[in-house]
Amino acid sequence: MTKLLLTSLSKYQNFGLLLTRIIIGGSYIYVHGLKKVIGGPEKWGDIGTAIKSIGINFYPVFWGFMASISEFLGGLLLVVGLFFRPAAVFIFLTMAVATVNSISNGDLVGRIVYPLEMAALMFLLIFIGPGKFSLDKYFFNKI
Repeated sequence: MTKLLLTSLSKYQNFGLLLTRIIIGGSYIYVHGLKKVIGGPEKWGDIGTAIKSIGINFYPVFWGFMASISEFLGGLLLVVGLFFRPAAVFIFLTMAVATVNSISNGDLVGRIVYPLEMAALMFLLIFIGPGKFSLDKYFFNKI
Protein backbone atom coordinates (compact mmCIF):
# COMPACT_ATOMS: atom_id res chain seq x y z
CA MET A 1 0.00 0.00 0.00
CA THR A 2 2.73 2.47 0.98
CA LYS A 3 4.78 1.63 -2.10
CA LEU A 4 1.75 2.12 -4.34
CA LEU A 5 0.99 5.49 -2.70
CA LEU A 6 4.57 6.71 -3.01
CA THR A 7 4.86 5.51 -6.60
CA SER A 8 1.63 7.18 -7.66
CA LEU A 9 2.53 10.46 -5.91
CA SER A 10 5.90 10.66 -7.66
CA LYS A 11 4.02 11.27 -10.93
CA TYR A 12 2.95 14.63 -9.50
CA GLN A 13 6.39 15.84 -8.42
CA ASN A 14 6.40 18.76 -10.86
CA PHE A 15 2.94 19.85 -9.77
CA GLY A 16 4.11 19.72 -6.16
CA LEU A 17 7.09 21.91 -7.01
CA LEU A 18 4.83 24.39 -8.81
CA LEU A 19 2.47 24.59 -5.84
CA THR A 20 5.40 25.00 -3.43
CA ARG A 21 6.90 27.76 -5.61
CA ILE A 22 3.59 29.64 -5.73
CA ILE A 23 2.95 29.43 -1.98
CA ILE A 24 6.49 30.16 -0.77
CA GLY A 25 7.23 32.72 -3.48
CA GLY A 26 3.90 34.45 -2.89
CA SER A 27 4.68 34.64 0.81
CA TYR A 28 8.02 36.27 0.08
CA ILE A 29 6.39 38.76 -2.32
CA TYR A 30 3.40 39.88 -0.27
CA VAL A 31 4.12 39.07 3.36
CA HIS A 32 7.83 39.84 3.58
CA GLY A 33 9.38 41.60 0.59
CA LEU A 34 6.76 44.16 -0.42
CA LYS A 35 6.50 45.89 2.95
CA LYS A 36 10.29 46.01 3.17
CA VAL A 37 10.78 47.36 -0.36
CA ILE A 38 8.20 50.13 0.08
CA GLY A 39 9.55 50.90 3.56
CA GLY A 40 12.32 52.94 1.99
CA PRO A 41 15.78 53.81 3.30
CA GLU A 42 14.70 54.02 6.95
CA LYS A 43 13.31 50.47 6.87
CA TRP A 44 16.29 49.23 4.81
CA GLY A 45 18.69 50.66 7.39
CA ASP A 46 16.89 48.81 10.18
CA ILE A 47 16.96 45.56 8.24
CA GLY A 48 20.56 46.08 7.15
CA THR A 49 21.85 46.19 10.71
CA ALA A 50 21.34 42.41 10.84
CA ILE A 51 24.44 41.95 8.69
CA LYS A 52 26.56 43.14 11.62
CA SER A 53 26.03 39.68 13.06
CA ILE A 54 28.43 38.30 10.42
CA GLY A 55 30.95 41.09 10.82
CA ILE A 56 29.89 43.51 8.07
CA ASN A 57 29.55 46.93 9.65
CA PHE A 58 29.17 49.26 6.67
CA TYR A 59 26.30 50.44 4.45
CA PRO A 60 23.35 48.97 6.39
CA VAL A 61 20.88 50.75 4.04
CA PHE A 62 22.44 48.98 1.04
CA TRP A 63 22.34 45.58 2.75
CA GLY A 64 18.77 46.14 3.91
CA PHE A 65 17.78 47.10 0.38
CA MET A 66 19.45 43.97 -0.98
CA ALA A 67 17.64 41.77 1.57
CA SER A 68 14.32 43.45 0.69
CA ILE A 69 14.86 42.98 -3.04
CA SER A 70 16.01 39.39 -2.49
CA GLU A 71 12.73 38.61 -0.77
CA PHE A 72 10.45 40.56 -3.13
CA LEU A 73 12.07 39.94 -6.51
CA GLY A 74 13.33 36.52 -5.42
CA GLY A 75 9.78 35.56 -4.46
CA LEU A 76 8.52 36.68 -7.87
CA LEU A 77 11.22 34.66 -9.62
CA LEU A 78 10.39 31.61 -7.49
CA VAL A 79 6.72 31.81 -8.48
CA VAL A 80 7.40 31.94 -12.22
CA GLY A 81 10.45 29.67 -12.07
CA LEU A 82 12.77 32.07 -13.88
CA PHE A 83 16.42 32.28 -12.78
CA PHE A 84 15.13 30.00 -10.07
CA ARG A 85 18.38 28.79 -8.56
CA PRO A 86 20.02 32.23 -8.32
CA ALA A 87 16.83 33.57 -6.71
CA ALA A 88 16.85 30.69 -4.22
CA VAL A 89 20.53 31.38 -3.44
CA PHE A 90 19.81 35.05 -2.66
CA ILE A 91 16.86 34.15 -0.44
CA PHE A 92 18.97 31.44 1.23
CA LEU A 93 21.71 33.98 2.01
CA THR A 94 19.15 36.45 3.37
CA MET A 95 17.65 33.78 5.62
CA ALA A 96 21.10 32.58 6.71
CA VAL A 97 21.96 36.11 7.86
CA ALA A 98 18.59 36.37 9.63
CA THR A 99 19.28 33.07 11.38
CA VAL A 100 22.76 34.13 12.51
CA ASN A 101 21.34 37.47 13.64
CA SER A 102 18.72 35.71 15.77
CA ILE A 103 21.41 33.53 17.32
CA SER A 104 23.67 36.51 18.02
CA ASN A 105 20.72 38.24 19.73
CA GLY A 106 20.38 35.23 22.04
CA ASP A 107 17.12 33.98 20.56
CA LEU A 108 17.65 30.25 20.17
CA VAL A 109 14.02 29.18 20.02
CA GLY A 110 11.46 31.82 19.03
CA ARG A 111 12.51 34.04 16.15
CA ILE A 112 15.20 31.69 14.83
CA VAL A 113 12.73 29.06 13.63
CA TYR A 114 11.29 30.80 10.56
CA PRO A 115 14.54 31.99 8.94
CA LEU A 116 16.21 28.65 9.71
CA GLU A 117 13.36 26.70 8.11
CA MET A 118 13.30 28.99 5.07
CA ALA A 119 17.07 28.75 4.68
CA ALA A 120 16.76 24.96 4.74
CA LEU A 121 13.93 25.03 2.21
CA MET A 122 15.87 27.33 -0.14
CA PHE A 123 18.93 25.08 0.21
CA LEU A 124 16.79 22.13 -0.82
CA LEU A 125 15.20 24.01 -3.74
CA ILE A 126 18.62 25.03 -5.06
CA PHE A 127 19.36 21.35 -5.62
CA ILE A 128 15.89 20.26 -6.75
CA GLY A 129 15.27 23.06 -9.22
CA PRO A 130 11.98 24.60 -10.34
CA GLY A 131 10.45 21.61 -12.08
CA LYS A 132 9.11 21.39 -15.62
CA PHE A 133 6.31 23.96 -15.09
CA SER A 134 8.73 26.88 -15.05
CA LEU A 135 10.04 29.63 -17.27
CA ASP A 136 13.55 28.22 -16.84
CA LYS A 137 12.34 25.05 -18.56
CA TYR A 138 10.51 27.06 -21.25
CA PHE A 139 13.29 29.50 -22.11
CA PHE A 140 16.42 27.50 -21.34
CA ASN A 141 15.10 23.92 -21.57
CA LYS A 142 16.68 23.08 -18.25
CA ILE A 143 15.28 22.45 -14.81
